[in-house]
Amino acid sequence: MSEVRAVAWRGDLFGQRIREQWTEQLGRRLDILVAGCAQHEPMVLERMETRVTGVDEELPAVRAAVERRDDYDGWSLGDMRSVHLPPRSFDVIQINFLLERIHHAELVFDRLLQALRPGGLILLRMRDRGSAYGLCARMTPEWMRRLLWRHLVPAGTPGPLPTVYEPVTSHEGIHTFCLTRGLMVCDDLRATTGPAMGRIGSLAVAMAAKVTRGRYPATHDEVTMVIRKPQNHFARLI
Repeated sequence: MSEVRAVAWRGDLFGQRIREQWTEQLGRRLDILVAGCAQHEPMVLERMETRVTGVDEELPAVRAAVERRDDYDGWSLGDMRSVHLPPRSFDVIQINFLLERIHHAELVFDRLLQALRPGGLILLRMRDRGSAYGLCARMTPEWMRRLLWRHLVPAGTPGPLPTVYEPVTSHEGIHTFCLTRGLMVCDDLRATTGPAMGRIGSLAVAMAAKVTRGRYPATHDEVTMVIRKPQNHFARLI
């Protein structure tokens, strides 16, 4: 059941794009999907009518985090290759630190695009495979990540979650993906927001950047993009 609520998302960029999308639709309800709903961070926008649905991988840490939340109209967990996503059902899809921790990331991204209405928005946040942070995440053994997790991240952070980092989960990889699907990249930002970027984490990332002679830079770890699915019938049908 839909309701008028304060939509929650981090960052003024996403907030501005959601407001614009709502205005373009003349105040019609926005159907919103959060893919990666366990790590979704709140941000207050002005009140508008929405229906917000969450999906994520079926993992114990993810389930525990999602079950504590009350900001979704509905949510489901499972294999992202087969979780139910009705075609052309959403106006906005946020992919929130999901692609870098799943296998078959391109296939999942394509399935999400099928669930997006023409003219809809993808709000993407992910760790960059091509950053020093991404390199450290990929190279750290799972047993060590489990051992250090609670000492390196803020309390309540779900995890440690898998670190897969397929080629598409890089800044260049996402641009190539969008080009081959006829998608428009409207906004493209990079920042440092990694949860493990405390004193120890920052030293490890700086060392990785130095050892690789800048091939994996320490200047950022997060890629943030706003991507639009085409409206017109000349674009590739997704």
